[in-house]
Amino acid sequence: MADTYRIVRFTHGKGQRVIRRGLTLEEAQRHCQDPETSSTTCTKAANKARTRRLGMWFDGYTKE
Repeated sequence: MADTYRIVRFTHGKGQRVIRRGLTLEEAQRHCQDPETSSTTCTKAANKARTRRLGMWFDGYTKE
């Protein structure tokens, strides 16, 4: 069975939470390379609102 990965959202001072599971390594890497997966590079209104609400955040991945 192939390894699977999960996407974890890390939030400064507020910890972390899993937002997706069961991804291939390539899917996890592709997700995390998207500029919309970090408060410092996002441009979409929903992600800017998340930044105002939560502060600094980014998505990373770990093996399940």
